[in-house]
Amino acid sequence: MHLILYSKPGCHLCEGLQEKLEQVRNPPLELEIRDITTNDDWFAAYQYEVPVLAGVQGEQEKMIPRPSPRASVSQLERMLQKYSGTLS
Repeated sequence: MHLILYSKPGCHLCEGLQEKLEQVRNPPLELEIRDITTNDDWFAAYQYEVPVLAGVQGEQEKMIPRPSPRASVSQLERMLQKYSGTLS
């Protein structure tokens, strides 16, 4: 499963979500981190929304609801398993 995490430097919610995503084993993830401060379009779209999580399906991105910062790795895995079916 290919995921994109839109993030920005100094965002503690972003760092926490990235740390948990890196621990997810099922489904296997290909995690791409995009720093919104490096792209004007990303910054305009997500400056007040980060962290933003998107799944990649072909050439399109499908937004995934942001998990609670209190979600455990296992809860995150269950949520991603639910969405992985819609991205295949």
